Formats: sequence, C-alpha cells, structure tokens
Amino acid sequence: MRLDDWFLTGPERGNDATKLEPWTEGNLVRPLVHGATYFAELAACLAGLGKDDLLLFTDWRGDPDERLTPDGPGVAAAMARAAERGALVRGLIWRSHLDFLRFSSAENRHLGEEIEAAGGQALLDTRVRRGGSHHQKFVVLRHDRRDNGGPDRDVAFVGGIDLCHSRRDDAEHLGDPQAAPMPGAYGDRPPWHDVQVAIRGPAVAEVEKVFCERWEDPAPETRQPFRRLRDRLSRMADVPPLPEPGPAPAAAGTHAVQLLRTYPHLRHAYPFAPEGERSVARAYRKVLTRARSLVYLEDQYLWSTEVIEPFAQALEREPGLRMIIVVPRHPDQDGWLAGPASLIGRSEALARLMRAGDGRVAIYDLENHRGTPVYVHAKVCVVDDVWASVGSDNVNLRSWTFDSELSCAVLDAEPDPRPPSGARRFARELRLTLAAEHLDRDPGDLDDLLDPESAYEAFAESAARLEAWHRDGCRGPRPPGRLRPHPRPGLGRVRRALAMPLYRSVVDPDGRPARLRRSNEF
Repeated sequence: MRLDDWFLTGPERGNDATKLEPWTEGNLVRPLVHGATYFAELAACLAGLGKDDLLLFTDWRGDPDERLTPDGPGVAAAMARAAERGALVRGLIWRSHLDFLRFSSAENRHLGEEIEAAGGQALLDTRVRRGGSHHQKFVVLRHDRRDNGGPDRDVAFVGGIDLCHSRRDDAEHLGDPQAAPMPGAYGDRPPWHDVQVAIRGPAVAEVEKVFCERWEDPAPETRQPFRRLRDRLSRMADVPPLPEPGPAPAAAGTHAVQLLRTYPHLRHAYPFAPEGERSVARAYRKVLTRARSLVYLEDQYLWSTEVIEPFAQALEREPGLRMIIVVPRHPDQDGWLAGPASLIGRSEALARLMRAGDGRVAIYDLENHRGTPVYVHAKVCVVDDVWASVGSDNVNLRSWTFDSELSCAVLDAEPDPRPPSGARRFARELRLTLAAEHLDRDPGDLDDLLDPESAYEAFAESAARLEAWHRDGCRGPRPPGRLRPHPRPGLGRVRRALAMPLYRSVVDPDGRPARLRRSNEF
C-alpha cells in the first residue's frame, strides 16, 4: 500500500509554511471510545509527570472542576499538581464567547487562572476570525530525556473530547454527573458519545509542533485593550518561550499518522499558515475519490452542500459504495431560530446524499437503553476499512475552513487477515468497536459485520426493530441495539427563511480566501 495514495503529500497540504512532516511511520494509535476512558488514562498520565517533564494542551472549553475519575481529581487540580511537582505546564485555551450564549468564557478563564497559580501558564487565545473559535482538543506529555525510560512514556491525545462538563460518559451512556447545559430532550444528564486517540511514537513530536506553532505566533492573543489589561493583571499575558523540543520518540507500532488541520484565512495572517490551512478538507476530498465499498461516519453536524459534495460524488461514481452515518437526533441549540439554523445545513446535505445514493445511504441517531437520545459528539470517519480519521473537525464549512481543528488520520501497515481482503487492522477494528456498541453486540459476535454490505444490512435491521418497538408503545422486551433511523429535518418556509441568514453568517460560515470561495476549492 502506497501511503501517498491515501495521505496528502507535502504539496497537497497546501501550506508550505508549516514545520509538520507530511506523515510519520512507526506509531501506535489506540482509540479511546468515551470520555470516561480517555479521562481515566489522562489522569494516570498526568499523575506520572515530574520535574522537567512537559505538559502541553489546547482546549475549546475547559471546566476546572470537571473530574477526570469518579472520585477526582478535577482537570485544573491534576494539571496544577503536575506543575507543583516541577513539570512545565503550558496551555492554549480558546477565549470563548460569553456564557449566556451557552459558551464558556468564565470557565475557560478560571481553568487558566488555577494553572497559573500553580506555576504553569495558560493563554486565552482569540487569534481566530470574528465569530470563530480554536476548536482543537489535544494534550501532549513528554518526559525528561535524562529519565531512563521516560521518552517511552511520551504520548499525545488527539480527538474531539474537551476537558469539560458532560464529557465523562461511558458505554452505558447515562451521562456525566457534571452536566453542561443542553436542550431538554437530552435530560438532566445528557448522554454523550465521543472518541479520542492516544498516540505513541514519532507522531507525538508532530502534535507538539502543532502546539509550538500556535504558541510562538507573535500576534497578541487578543486585540481588545480591556482584555489585554486584565490578562496582564492576572499574569495570563506572559508568553515565556517553550523549551527546545527533544528528539521524536522511537517507533512504537505499525501505524502511519498524518495530522490534518484547519486554520482560517486571516487579515493578520498566521506565520505558520499565511493563507490558512484546509488539509482536513483536502484529505477528505482525496480519500473519497478512492472509496469503493463503505464509508462509515460519525459526526456532530453533517452540514453544508459544499462540504458534502465529495461524499455525493463518490456515491454517484461507485454503484457499490454504501454510507453509514451516525449523528445526534437533536441539535445542541434549541432556540426558535438557533434550532432551525442548525438543521438547515443538515437538511440540504441529507437531500443531496439521498439523491446521489438512494438506498445506499443510511442515517441513524442513538439512544441509551432508557430511551434518552445520546448526543453524538464524535468526529470519526473510516473509508473502506483502510483509512481512518479521529479528530476535532466536523463535516461542515465551519470545521473545514473557519475554526482551528486538528485530526489524526491513520493507515496501518498491518493487513487485517479476515475477509474481505484489503482491509487494514486499525481502521477495521475501529469501525467494529463502534458498531459493537451501537448494535449491542459482544466483541466475539462481529463476523457478519466484516463485509460492508452485511454491515449495512445489520445496522438497518437493528434500527428497524427498535423503531418498530417504539411504534408499538414499547411493549415487551426492548430489542438489542441503540440505533434509530434519523428523520429528515422538517422546517417550515417562514422559519427556514428567517434562520437562513443566521446559518450562513454564524452557524456555518466560510473562512476561505475569496478566490477559493468563488471557485469552490479548498
């Protein structure tokens, strides 16, 4: 398997200014399905940091009191203790929109302040487009080179899981006891489905480069005088230099890793991405030209006809291609205009996919065994059981052009020996792991899901049984499985017309340079 058949080459990334390698080989990537799984491993890694070790993290939302395990510690306390033991702690936290808009301005500031008080440094970073956000969610832990065996413990966590409330859920999907505000349909403890990956090997140094490029950006973290003064008074405006990066960790496995990013086009350009970067979009467009049998996608949004077009073109090109897509049942905003604005893009995207592959596209949402909808926050794509991606990016214009994003794409050098042939072990195992949960299957009862057509039918049959049980008034034993057929969004003309400007300008804006918007290129 040629890696450049699936991965972007350096020129194809479209950003000559970055220090990133096109890809690295010899990595070990492990999926961490559910926030509880990720948080428990992160807590153990943070507890192992000592003098002269390094902790780097980025966050979209951070709640300092969010417990990493049921009995603690909180996120801020775990990082502060590492700093008190002599670890160098550096963070980049998005300077969020205001809390009354269901964002996390106060929480993000408090997380930074607690880390600062312990001797670490956390910047509130607003070097984004107006209305945009830093949406990257990753953590890098590197250990003192003088510590025998320390570098073998170097790890990077990349994916869609924020260090905040509502994320610490598990396979039962009963929700995080520390819940963030969500629409009432999700209950008092919103069930939450999410995925992160743990990376060991040379790619850890590449994730570190992503942090360093942002940290060393000479532009001020904010251009608002009041905020700059407040940061200075609280010491959050200091930007001490990072230590010189150590050598990349040694090979640890069979996985080639390519880091994919989004940065918007800014008037005050990023030095590491003067025209922005859209390698997430470019990677999807390249990989989907190779799709032949099955695209498995879990996504929070699935918006925008511009973004969905390469998926539709793949369906039109390949009559044997099928797509299984898992999304949330309800949007995360429920206002009179905010709700419809969130559904406009999905309505258009689903209509385009159905036209392209009628009978070969299936859209599902999830519920737990109590019948409460599960909020799908995961951003996972598996193509032909060969290429797999886990990251912070959603399938919409905002994630592909406007916010900052980071994703980890994986190609495994180890073939999966099970038929049908051609699959790679990492991608196939990731798809089967997620399918086992959604279908309520034991890990040893997945053989019929190896074949793409059989997997497509198994999802359809499971969802149909559960839907029929609901239609029958939930009488009798609940059938196994958590999948429900996802209904097509229904929007009246008046609400659609009123919500469309909000959708285009705020919900799903376009961050490309004008010349790329005109040509619809990325």
